Amino acid sequence: MTTQRQYPVVPAPRFDVPATEAAERARAFADTMTLRRTVRDFSPHPVPPDVIDNAIRAAATAPSGANLQPWRFVVITDPERKRMLREAAEQEEREFYERRASDEWLEALAPLGTDWRKPFLEDAPAVIIVFEVHKGPETPRPYYVKESVGIAVGFLLAGLHQAGLATLTHTPSPMRFLNEVCERPQEERAYVVIPVGYPADDAMVPDITRKPVDEVIVRL
Repeated sequence: MTTQRQYPVVPAPRFDVPATEAAERARAFADTMTLRRTVRDFSPHPVPPDVIDNAIRAAATAPSGANLQPWRFVVITDPERKRMLREAAEQEEREFYERRASDEWLEALAPLGTDWRKPFLEDAPAVIIVFEVHKGPETPRPYYVKESVGIAVGFLLAGLHQAGLATLTHTPSPMRFLNEVCERPQEERAYVVIPVGYPADDAMVPDITRKPVDEVIVRL
């Protein structure tokens, strides 16, 4: 019979925020997040490294299956590495738009005006590639990997937005080329590519709307 190891315990953190203040905090956060938009045109103005570091630090607090924290955040700022990333991504994206994507998928993308060209991968001052970490020589088998990494990415996007930075989520398919570009082992699998920076002075975004909250909430 194996003996299960247990973590030592500490008192649960308490915030004890008064109800009125809690409502105001939640409202202020939601109001800020409603301004978040996917941006594809970036300023060359550099991003302070500690801003990205702290946004990743917040992302790494996300809950994860068995607390195994199966994520890796690769931050690319080197221009040559970004060039390599763009060239490899555009090769895959050209295949997607010209051969792999269904007509239905292309029709859904058409209003956004996207195509295989991805200049933002070079223009953004920083690019964060988030990897899932699977079982390997030095890493244990994780559980609920996509759910865990997805929550961490949500934290990351929110943290970057709160710091006044623009982002977009890019998922070229397939993404195995990112292991080579980022020099990561095979047990790590790319989850999403996130260019990060400030919007260009002339940046424009599609005039889209979000579903009203009563359409996405079910109260029982």
